[in-house]
Amino acid sequence: MNRNVIVVGAGIVGVCCAGWLQRKGLSVTLVERDAPGEATSFGNAGSLSPTAVLPVAMPGMLQQIPGWLLDPLGPLVVRWSYLPRALPWLWRFIQCANVEQMWRTANALRPLLAPIFECYEPLVRNANAADLIRREGCLYVYDSEEEFRASRQAENMRRKLGAVLEDLAESDIRRMEPALAPGFKWGTYAPENGFTVNPHRLTRAIADQVVTDGGRLVRAEVHAIELRRGGGVVLRTSADELAADAVVVAAGAWSQRLAASVGDRIPLETQRGYHVTLANHGVPARRMVNWVRRRVFATPMEMGMRFAGTVEIAGLAAEPNWARADVLLNIAQRMYPDIDASAVSRWMGHRPCLPDSVPVVGPSPRAPGVFYAFGHGHVGMCGAPGTGRTIAELVSGEKPQVDIAPFRADRF
Repeated sequence: MNRNVIVVGAGIVGVCCAGWLQRKGLSVTLVERDAPGEATSFGNAGSLSPTAVLPVAMPGMLQQIPGWLLDPLGPLVVRWSYLPRALPWLWRFIQCANVEQMWRTANALRPLLAPIFECYEPLVRNANAADLIRREGCLYVYDSEEEFRASRQAENMRRKLGAVLEDLAESDIRRMEPALAPGFKWGTYAPENGFTVNPHRLTRAIADQVVTDGGRLVRAEVHAIELRRGGGVVLRTSADELAADAVVVAAGAWSQRLAASVGDRIPLETQRGYHVTLANHGVPARRMVNWVRRRVFATPMEMGMRFAGTVEIAGLAAEPNWARADVLLNIAQRMYPDIDASAVSRWMGHRPCLPDSVPVVGPSPRAPGVFYAFGHGHVGMCGAPGTGRTIAELVSGEKPQVDIAPFRADRF
């Protein structure tokens, strides 16, 4: 049995893996280049949705992509300088924009995301962080009847998979979120959804508890994974060599090269996302609101009102395009006309994305003792606790409660 386990990456997925591994009685070392929760988990929208099962590549998207690509500030953009490198991934992504793949993705993600609150509960209770999770539902709003009707296919699909979705009249929207602009006349409410008021603090609290419970946190960058003769792994890091019975790669957008070091070629790309957070917003908001047409979430958080979204494909090294964050600020003012934008912070992070929007969760097909937990894309906060439980079951030799076949690393 694997008794000593290294988890590479202390974002929300990594710390949930570490917490669940400890619950199985295993000795855990977290290895992270930065402090826990400082990368993608720092600035996401905080959505906690058991039904966020639809892929990014949806049927009908092909007709929209040319317009998006020509608009440097649109909801999806590829930097022209990065296009040659991104083309193989984009081709796989476009091939996934069909009804059959949409159902495959949704059916794969549903059992991983459905127990989100059940799987978070022991981790946040142990870390005294239950107050960071709110279960107020999520409001999806539309500013045109055409867009509302166009959403029927996706919403009916989520209903078939067990989601509770309530169609709203304009008066319902006004009652639930009176500060929203009057142009939002159509909406859907997902009462099962929730959000975290501080994704960074949630990630850090779970990581701190892992250390309190006997785990170890090593600040280092992992360069490669090597297999030991007779079993186990050795990690080559910027600090020292680390040895263990098993390793879990949960390094988000930086996971691809670690998988490649043991021979696994996984088509991981980063979809860069932006946010603006308005510290003195003055908006009496209770719940998350998603402006569906603009693909932007508004979340009331401890540090202010956060507006997050957009997709930019430009790799890991390119400088941020802060004009994309300014677009979010404009959207914030259109959603909430009375919002106070006097104190604004901007952020950019790297979502780790696979073409079919399904993460890689499970053992390496080539390297015994190597397990993967990355590629969650837009649903990292949602998929992290279920992934953590699944990885802990696999590493400890148990049969996982989730069928891991759709999450195989060699499915591509």
